Amino acid sequence: MYTINIAFEQKGVAPTTLTNIDYGDSLLEVLLDNDIELHHNCGAVCACSTCHLYVESGEDFLQELSDKEENFIDRAVNPRINSRLGCQCILKKGEGTINILLPDQTQFLGE
Repeated sequence: MYTINIAFEQKGVAPTTLTNIDYGDSLLEVLLDNDIELHHNCGAVCACSTCHLYVESGEDFLQELSDKEENFIDRAVNPRINSRLGCQCILKKGEGTINILLPDQTQFLGE
């Protein structure tokens, strides 16, 4: 089981922690299942970069970065060395803590 600590770049959104998260789902699925919005314009098939997030720690608990994912990360807004696509971050079997930072989602909402 995993603990996922989520921080937000968006002003006014408090950090949150998800506990008892099982393996096999993507970070995108976990977030959406817990009512945390992360855009995913392509439907979570690694064809865009809107589910871009930053993995601050715990990357060893996630499926490795593929060449296809890396190509789409290059198109994301403000990519960093720890950038990943939420739809491609599949939780491996195991347990631990993952810390992620979600970019400001208002950039995709037209606000």
